[in-house]
Amino acid sequence: MKIAIIGSGNIGTDLMFKALLSKKIEVVAMAGIDPASDGLARARRRGLAVTAEGVAGLVRLPEFDDVDIVLDATSAGAHRHNAAVVQGHGKRVIDLTPAAIGPYVVPSVNLDQHLAAPNLNMVTCGGQATIPIVAAVSSRTPVRYAEIVASIASKSAGPGTRANIDEFTETTAAAIEQVGGAERGKAVIVLNPAEPPLIMRDTVYCLVDDCDEAAVAGAVEDMVARVREYVPGYRLKQKVQFSSIGRDEPVWTLAPGSRGGTKVTVFLEVEGAAHYLPAYAGNLDIMTSAALRTAERLAELGTGVAA
Repeated sequence: MKIAIIGSGNIGTDLMFKALLSKKIEVVAMAGIDPASDGLARARRRGLAVTAEGVAGLVRLPEFDDVDIVLDATSAGAHRHNAAVVQGHGKRVIDLTPAAIGPYVVPSVNLDQHLAAPNLNMVTCGGQATIPIVAAVSSRTPVRYAEIVASIASKSAGPGTRANIDEFTETTAAAIEQVGGAERGKAVIVLNPAEPPLIMRDTVYCLVDDCDEAAVAGAVEDMVARVREYVPGYRLKQKVQFSSIGRDEPVWTLAPGSRGGTKVTVFLEVEGAAHYLPAYAGNLDIMTSAALRTAERLAELGTGVAA
């Protein structure tokens, strides 16, 4: 099954390198808007068809006729236009931006639920790292409120990421609820300027009623193993933490009607595979890994072309 990539920046280029290693899909084209971009230069050297005229140039490439899936690694604003053009040609789209036009897909949680959709949204890097944990907790006990904090190296946040901060928080919070199963969700992103750059770290807080701690911890550990199948650098930093919440503590008012309960805290670290990006850029690596896993699943099922 053949794919094309829109976006020749960090995410699109890393995605290209991962796709070149895949035995299930074949990347044949890349589109960007900067003729001098490193991504287009590397794609050209590896024999891909390239264009610096964005999606308009992509659909004019002879290779585009044979493309089954287009993966968009641009921005939320650009994706709305790109998706309309690509879907107008009957191609399926995997969206690596926070545009959230299509249903949210987190491979370890709901990979097969939306594969018939013409547009599949990969949420955000923070969402891909933390929603599996919220889903694991909610599989054992109702999650009244979930909050995630994604800390990434400032150097790993390119222009697209910085332009989409609002979309990041809104899309991630919505997916925490819709995919993770929390009654209410909140997302925070921190761009850490430390030198040398720090690896991606995520903290997940889930407020629940009294629960079977062993069962919750086991579900989290099982979920981490599932994510590691396609993101090898994904790991727990320490054991799952449980602490009692008093009914008068302010944080618990975020879950109206609840009286006391338990706060579940999970600390994560995501190290990138360094196919193109530095190992500290786990935030970008987990997005490209999740998108690749989704494209490969479409290939396995032979459902690349949209109905």
